[in-house]
Amino acid sequence: MNSPSTPSPRPTMRAVSPRAWGAPDVLVPVEVDRPEPGITEILVRVHAAGVNPVDWKTRAAGEFGTWGEVPILGYDVSGTVEAVGPGVTLFRPGDEVFGMPRFPEQAGGYAEYVTAPARRFAAKPPAIGHVEAAALPLAALTAWQGLIETAGLRAGQRVLVHAAAGGVGHLAVQIAKAHGAYVIGTARADKHDFLRGLGADELIDYTATDFAEAVRDVDVVLDGVGGAYGTRSLPVLRPGGHLVTLPDPGGLPDPARAEALGVHTGWTIVEPDRHGMLEIARLVQEGRLRAEVAATFPLERAAEAHALGERGRTQGKIVLTVTP
Repeated sequence: MNSPSTPSPRPTMRAVSPRAWGAPDVLVPVEVDRPEPGITEILVRVHAAGVNPVDWKTRAAGEFGTWGEVPILGYDVSGTVEAVGPGVTLFRPGDEVFGMPRFPEQAGGYAEYVTAPARRFAAKPPAIGHVEAAALPLAALTAWQGLIETAGLRAGQRVLVHAAAGGVGHLAVQIAKAHGAYVIGTARADKHDFLRGLGADELIDYTATDFAEAVRDVDVVLDGVGGAYGTRSLPVLRPGGHLVTLPDPGGLPDPARAEALGVHTGWTIVEPDRHGMLEIARLVQEGRLRAEVAATFPLERAAEAHALGERGRTQGKIVLTVTP
């Protein structure tokens, strides 16, 4: 009589998970089961993972997203397809991809492997490496969807980008320029040369000048700051203009005041979007869009990456390096 066979253990992987919600030091290395791709999904070996404000805000309070038994943060990934599930025709093992899978559900980017529907990814542009590619998806999609799809930005329009040197802002400057807009940005004076290099036409040092007094006749405001910035931005907009708010919608201006000025207002949250990813990849490959990487940290030092991001002075994006 044959003895029952012992099931093979599931392969495991390195990841970083918060042992509780709180300060950066709650992030610790863990070893968890490696996911397997389901129908229409791919398994991606993560080479680099982007770090975004939503990550550290979630880590601090645990109030965003849907979490599994072991919470693993991170939505931006760039890596190599390791395996494909049934029904996948877009990619095959060995393809290099980048994307923002599953947002706002748990994507698990702070790990060696992720699985997600194949159409949450796009081919990584050959012109860039995995670190720069991992800095792009969430921030670039946020800028793309806010400017192009929500506000309907057209060539010749005037755009005001608040926090223009930040993760979303510096990509928004480039996307707006690529679409023929005149771009005004708010940023500290020491960031102005950087932003001019990205194509900004006019810059305002918000520590020395009130943008609401310095700017008029704007068609689109992309507000990455929140709070009072939305209300303060209303007078700079033309009738028919768009105020697109990215942070907490609690900062939206009074609807009656906006209506009286003939201004469209609204809060937008980024969505996974293959069409947008393909457009971002095209701009990158054409040399019209690049991510500024402020710092990189190995996966195990994710807590240091969060501490740096929370200081709010980062120029561009922070990226975790995961596997070679």
